[in-house]
Amino acid sequence: MQKINYGLIVSDFDGTLVRYDGMIPEANKIAIARYVADGGSFAISTGRLHYGILDRARELGLKGLVACCQGAVIVDIESGKPVQNNMISHETTLAICQKMEALGLHYHVYDFDNYYCNKDDDALRFYENAVRKKAIRITDRPLSEYVKEKKMGTYKVLAVVDPKDNEKLYQEIERTKFANCGITKSADYLIEVVGANSSKATALEFLAKYYGVPLEKTIAIGDQWNDLPMIEKAGLGIAVQNAAQKLKERAVVCELTNEQGAIAEVIEKYGYTED
Repeated sequence: MQKINYGLIVSDFDGTLVRYDGMIPEANKIAIARYVADGGSFAISTGRLHYGILDRARELGLKGLVACCQGAVIVDIESGKPVQNNMISHETTLAICQKMEALGLHYHVYDFDNYYCNKDDDALRFYENAVRKKAIRITDRPLSEYVKEKKMGTYKVLAVVDPKDNEKLYQEIERTKFANCGITKSADYLIEVVGANSSKATALEFLAKYYGVPLEKTIAIGDQWNDLPMIEKAGLGIAVQNAAQKLKERAVVCELTNEQGAIAEVIEKYGYTED
């Protein structure tokens, strides 16, 4: 007879739980439903803000919490209300925006209800389709001027870049050393500046405490560099087969990709133990 082995499984969403066409493999849905029905806790930890993930969590029948925006926001799935909320200060937000503009980048700024973009282009439309929410376009003046006028803080600033320029731009942005911030990559075409006190590791700790599961009995699964903090923090850190090579070097690696139902593989292989 099988019983739950790891009591909490936390999965990244894009590139991990969901296919590239935006659909969740049926095998994942079935495995997650069975695992939760048997007493396990399953949670999503994503770079998306709540308006880009709550409907997808509900699609899976999940209740409890979802971690958003690299751990800066943790939201109750049923009510949509935040239970944890960490913003970057207005002064630092403004400095980040000015740096993005100096580099000529397409970038987004996020508050709780909306996100704002400095360009109206194909990259934005692709992103809007993925998160299922339209951006507020600020194209009549620099977005930094709008941020200054509104005295905005942010949960993160995201830049959409050409993958061949990713590492060069990552290093250039990192050298600026924004106050109380860190920098990460959530895809080969995305660079994100986030609060230093927020990460997928801090989100995992919060979720483990909420669900009453010791960290050593948690699993974290991902595909990109921004998933490394939770993979290193969890009792078992796993990379899907399509993960970035640097991540695969630091984790147990799935046989399957996000297209093939890697989450189902993890649940069946590690989620249970024989009684």
